[in-house]
Amino acid sequence: MTTRRALAAAALALFSLALPASVRAHEMPNDVTVRMFVRAEGKRATLVVRVPLAAIAEVQIPTGRGGVLDLANAALPLREAVEGFVDLITISEDGRPLGEPKTVAVRPSLPSEAVFGSYESALAHATGPQPPGDTELAWQEWLVDAVFEYPLASETSRLAIRPSFMSLGKRVLTVLRFRTQKGAERAFELSGDPGTVELDPSWTSAALRFVRLGFRHILDGTDHLLFLLCLVIPFRRFRPLVLVVTSFTVAHSITLIASAFDLAPRAAWFPPLIETLIAISIVYMAIENIVAPQLKRRWIITFAFGLVHGFGFSFALKETLQFAGAHLLTSLLSFNVGVELGQLLVLIALLPLLELLFRALVPERLGTILLSAFVAHTGWHWMLERVELLRPFLGR
Repeated sequence: MTTRRALAAAALALFSLALPASVRAHEMPNDVTVRMFVRAEGKRATLVVRVPLAAIAEVQIPTGRGGVLDLANAALPLREAVEGFVDLITISEDGRPLGEPKTVAVRPSLPSEAVFGSYESALAHATGPQPPGDTELAWQEWLVDAVFEYPLASETSRLAIRPSFMSLGKRVLTVLRFRTQKGAERAFELSGDPGTVELDPSWTSAALRFVRLGFRHILDGTDHLLFLLCLVIPFRRFRPLVLVVTSFTVAHSITLIASAFDLAPRAAWFPPLIETLIAISIVYMAIENIVAPQLKRRWIITFAFGLVHGFGFSFALKETLQFAGAHLLTSLLSFNVGVELGQLLVLIALLPLLELLFRALVPERLGTILLSAFVAHTGWHWMLERVELLRPFLGR
C-alpha cells in the first residue's frame, strides 16, 4: 500500500470511530456492470469510471435511518472506496505499467443519471456539483463516478489495460470505450477478468493474437474435427488432400469475412440453423464414406459445407473482434491462418494413425465403415439436439 493510501486508511479509521450513524459492510453483488472511458491526450491519459457502490464498499459506508447513504459524511469513505477500486486496474504504456493516478474527482450518482453515453457527458457529470445533501436512497443503490489522470511518457505509445474485477461480484461486465490520440474510438465489452487488453493494438500484435485464437479454436471444436476426420478417412496420402482442404479453407474464409462485415443475417434463427447444418455436414460426409466416397468431386461438397462452417467460425469470433483494433481484415486473415495451422497439425497426426490402423488392425474398407459409422452416430445426435433449438423458429 502506498503512503497516500496508508494515510487515507488511517484517517478513515479514525473518522469511522466518530460516526454517529450506522455502517454497512460489503456483500458481494450477483451482477456488476462497470463503465469506463479511457482517453489519451498528449502526455496524459484520463480514466472516467462508474461503478456500483455495493461492489466496492470494502470500507465502512456511513448510513442513516433505513440504510440511506449519509451524504454529509460520505466524501472520505467514497474516496477511499473508489481509490481502492482503481488499484484493481492496471494501465500499461508500451508494456510498462503506469504509476499511481491522480484522483481528480469522486461523485456519488443516482441510477437515473444516465450520463455515460459519451466521454464528455460522463466527465462533466463526475466533475460537477455533488448531489443534494437531502437525497434519500439506500446506500446499495448508489453509483460512484470518478476521474483519474495518468502521466504518459509519449504521445505515440500504445496503451493496454487489465481490469481485475472478479472480486467485485459473482458476474462482472466491463463496458469500456477508448479514444486514441488520433481520435479513433474503440469499444469493448469484457466479462470477468479478461487479462491484459491492448486498447489500440499494432497489426503484428493483432495478427499474433488471432493466429493463436484460430489455432486453439480448431483444436477445441469437436464438430470441426469430426468433419475433418470424415475428409481424411478415404485418403491415404497427404497430396490428394490438398485440393479438398484448400476448398474448405477458401469457402470458410468467404463466409467468415462476410459475417465480420455484417453481410450475414442477424436474426435469432441464424445461429441454430448454422449449427444444425454443421451437424448435417458431418452426417452426410460420414454416410458418403460408408456408401461410396466420391473422391473426385469431394472438393465441391467440401466447398459447400465450408461456407457453412465459416459462419460457425464467425460465431466464435463475434465477441473477439473487438480486440482487432483498426486491423479487422488482418485479424480475420490471421484467424484463418491459425485455423489452417491447426488443421495441418490434425492431418499430420491423423494420416499415419489411419495408415497404421488399416494396415495392422482392420481392413481399410471395414475400418472406413466403422469409423464413419461412429462419426455419423455422433453427428446424428448433435443434429437432433440442434434441430430442437431451431424448432421454435420454424413455426414463425
